[in-house]
Amino acid sequence: QEGRVVPATVIEVENDAVVVDVGLKTEGRIPAREFSQDEKMPEPGQIVEVYLERIENALGEAVLSRDKARREEAWTRLEKLHEKEEPADGAIVGRVKGGFTVDLGGVNAFLPGSQVDIRPIRDVTPLMNQVQPFAILKMDRPRGNIVVSRRAVLEESRAEQRAEIVGELAEGDVREGVVKNITDYGAFVDLGGIDGLLHVTDMSWKRISHPSQVVNVGETVKVQIIKINPDTQRISLGMKQLMSDPWDGVEAKYPLGARYTGRITNITDYG
Repeated sequence: QEGRVVPATVIEVENDAVVVDVGLKTEGRIPAREFSQDEKMPEPGQIVEVYLERIENALGEAVLSRDKARREEAWTRLEKLHEKEEPADGAIVGRVKGGFTVDLGGVNAFLPGSQVDIRPIRDVTPLMNQVQPFAILKMDRPRGNIVVSRRAVLEESRAEQRAEIVGELAEGDVREGVVKNITDYGAFVDLGGIDGLLHVTDMSWKRISHPSQVVNVGETVKVQIIKINPDTQRISLGMKQLMSDPWDGVEAKYPLGARYTGRITNITDYG
């Protein structure tokens, strides 16, 4: 049948063409350049997969293509990966409007700009022509369209790493981490691949108005793991838990009836 991949036996290899027999009345000639992507040129007697475009042309020859056969093979391979939800190896080879072109081994796919990385990146040049896995988001064989994502692969890998790291942590553990970000309600500390939240109320036994009074971005701090939520993988951290509670032994330190000299620090409506 026309429009399908069929096995062909190589009859002769010429300088500019490969003559093959596909079991029809006549032989077919395929330009030698179409075999350039194969490991080596075929030899007489070897069987190769070719795409049958027409059984017979005006010259009475079968119209065959090795390039289209390779493309069909690639589509079949990619469809199987898509069904199994497995990534496909490819390389970013060009830039187009709204994203990039990815070569998936004989078939071009579209990589939207938003799917390149987890965070927006300015320069994609280091990623060009580097073979790496891509998740197949969408396939439309009749139209020849494939949409892929590098970001989805990175997020899945990151989730696996997070789960592995969380599995190694336990509530009560004392770890060192680096302060990555500071907000009004606390600071996010990198524990080596996963972030934990150091809430402002767990930074010090003293009252502080802003986390920047205690920690700075880029600073290495020692923290204790207060709570781990296995479902959300959220980790709560504390610093004051590593210090002695000033209220411990306060009755012995300040017995009732004793007199002390103090300094007024604040005046409110109620005292």
